[in-house]
Amino acid sequence: MLRPEDPPLPALTRAEGELIDRYLDVVDLLGRVNPAQNTDTYSGLRAAQALVARATELRDALALMHRRGETALHAPTLARALTVLDGERRTARVTLPPRSES
Repeated sequence: MLRPEDPPLPALTRAEGELIDRYLDVVDLLGRVNPAQNTDTYSGLRAAQALVARATELRDALALMHRRGETALHAPTLARALTVLDGERRTARVTLPPRSES
């Protein structure tokens, strides 16, 4: 059976694309640091060290948008982009896992 074609990425400005990319970088690293989802300290440490640089890049992307007068975020469009880029799965690693009934 053929897999349906992935939905197209919505049209984004370069700054919006940078914002989405940097946000997902931070989310991926936070998922690796999450003690409820991680099993070793070394990978969490490495992710936390990288998080500083990625958070700075995220801040810079938002600051650039603000300086250019892009003061509003178009949440529905950006949410669609996050969905296309597997944002649901990626952000799920940041949350607590479901509680097991023991």
